[in-house]
Amino acid sequence: MKQTIKLKVNGVSHEITVHPLKTLLEVLREDLALTGTKEACGLGDCGACTVLLDGKPILSCLTLIGDVQDKDIVTIEGLGHEDRLHPIQEAFIEHGAIQCGFCTSGFVMAGKALLDKNPNPTEEEVRKAIDGHVCRCTGYGKIVESILAAANKQ
Repeated sequence: MKQTIKLKVNGVSHEITVHPLKTLLEVLREDLALTGTKEACGLGDCGACTVLLDGKPILSCLTLIGDVQDKDIVTIEGLGHEDRLHPIQEAFIEHGAIQCGFCTSGFVMAGKALLDKNPNPTEEEVRKAIDGHVCRCTGYGKIVESILAAANKQ
């Protein structure tokens, strides 16, 4: 049985009719065509599907759509634009933290949540914020470097 759900994604209000057991990830990608959030493991083990819910990083593959009604959701598409990237996106490019790009949006969103909470983190705090995120291409040094560099840009 489908339900009508009200969502606020990247500052835009949506009213959609979906099955309440659909995940936030499925709704973002399939119903709202926001494909920047990636599905990798589907089990909450990799972090690729990370979005911000009321400013906190969550795994959208494990979050049921009914649990996010009337909450503020921000995806990678909500951070910057092609002509003006968010400082953390710029830092990932400048420091070579992007390889295949599949995990990038999850790392960027985790980094943004950290910097919003703590604008001057230590390397240890950055590593803790991205704990649970998996990258098979870059290693983690450039990702940590990027988040630290973004802190200096804000």
